[in-house]
Amino acid sequence: MKTPVSLIFHSGKHLNQSLMQGNYFFKDIKKEGIVLYDTGKVHLQNPKKLTAEEAREKAQGYFDQWFTGANGFLDLFNYCLDKPDFHLAAFNLHQATERYYTTILLVYTDYRPKEHDLERLDLRVKNCDPRFAVFPHSTDEEKQLFDLLRRAYVDARYKMDEYSISKEELDYLAEKVERLKGLTERLCQKKIGEIGKGEV
Repeated sequence: MKTPVSLIFHSGKHLNQSLMQGNYFFKDIKKEGIVLYDTGKVHLQNPKKLTAEEAREKAQGYFDQWFTGANGFLDLFNYCLDKPDFHLAAFNLHQATERYYTTILLVYTDYRPKEHDLERLDLRVKNCDPRFAVFPHSTDEEKQLFDLLRRAYVDARYKMDEYSISKEELDYLAEKVERLKGLTERLCQKKIGEIGKGEV
C-alpha cells in the first residue's frame, strides 16, 4: 500500500501565530518535525500550553461552526434534489461532505488543510479514525460513484455539459454522507469529551 505524501506550506509568521495560540497540530510539528533547511531568519516561538478546558472549548467551537455548516449544505442538497436540480444537489452534497471532513480534522488535529479534494480529505480523516471510512472503494462502481462526488466541486458548476449524475447515484451518495454525519457527531463529541486531564 502506498502512502501519499502531502506538503504543507505556511509562513513563519503563521506558524508562530499558531504556536502562540496553542495549536496542537503545529506544536507536534515543532516537537517532532525534522528541519530540512534553515535560513536562520525565523525563530519558532514556544507554544502556548492550553489547559484541558481551553482545548475542549476550542474543539467544541470548531465542531459547532463546521458541523452546523455541513448540516446546512445537506439541507440545501435535499432541497435541490426535490426541485430537481441534480447538478446543484451534487455540489451541495460535496460541500456537506467537505465540511464534515473539516469538522473531524479540526476536532482531532486542530488543523484544516486548504483543499477541496475529497479523496485527499478522505485519507486524512481515516488516519484520525478508520471508522470514518464510509465510502467503499472495493469495486469500480464504488470508485466511480465517489469520483462523481469528488468532481462535483468544479464539474457540477462549470462543466455541466460533461458532468452527469442521476437521482439514484445521488441517493446512494447521500446515504453515505448521512452515515458520515452520524459518525462525525458521535465520534467528535466523544473525542471532545476525552480531551483532558492536564495540558494539551
